[in-house]
Amino acid sequence: MTGEKSLDKSGGVALWRRVADDIRLDINGGRFIDGGKLPTEGELATRFDVNRHTVRRALAVLEEEGIVRAEQGRGRFVRAARRLSYPIGRRTRFSAGLAGQASDVHGELLESRIETPPLPVSKALGLTPATRVLRMESLSFADGRPLTRATTWTGPSTRFPALADDFRELGSMTAALRRAGITDYTRQETRISARYAESSESHQMGLAPGAVLLVGTYVNRDQDSVAFQYTMTRFAADRVELVVSAE
Repeated sequence: MTGEKSLDKSGGVALWRRVADDIRLDINGGRFIDGGKLPTEGELATRFDVNRHTVRRALAVLEEEGIVRAEQGRGRFVRAARRLSYPIGRRTRFSAGLAGQASDVHGELLESRIETPPLPVSKALGLTPATRVLRMESLSFADGRPLTRATTWTGPSTRFPALADDFRELGSMTAALRRAGITDYTRQETRISARYAESSESHQMGLAPGAVLLVGTYVNRDQDSVAFQYTMTRFAADRVELVVSAE
């Protein structure tokens, strides 16, 4: 194909994974439309300057993710999953942000414990290094499909003695915080990066090996502008797009 560039093979990422990433980007970017036929294995091998086995493995991953379907005797076709739009702003709320896009939105607590947090978390929350906080590991779902995997530190722990139990019961962080007396909360900024999912994250979120995560890190402040919560949320990049608000 004219104008195509082969992959740089000097990197540390497996070639099949990088081929899968490039095809996924083409699908998400509209180069290959939903229902459209993909180039043949031979054409893709030529485009990326790799062998057909590498292309075949990359396509198998995309089939596992549900992005591509194979039809015997006809080839492979795009079956792009519907991606939800998740707004990022000063008052970001999971349920409210997905309103109108999903009928069932809820969170699930995986585990919780009281601990002395990493130093960056203590500093961000304005706590002494020895101050203990509540750490929660959770998943969030939209219509039964995992969208996020979050690690949340809330502190000091003495201020939120029932937060984990309330979140487990209510399935909503906003509702659980309201019970704890947090009537409103805002975030100053959200830092967003991207990386490959770890094996445990892939398993918990039902992702194929090599799936990409968008990682958002932020600090929440209560109605009195006191920092109380530090969160690192991993979003499944092929299931959700982040929309940054200018508010």
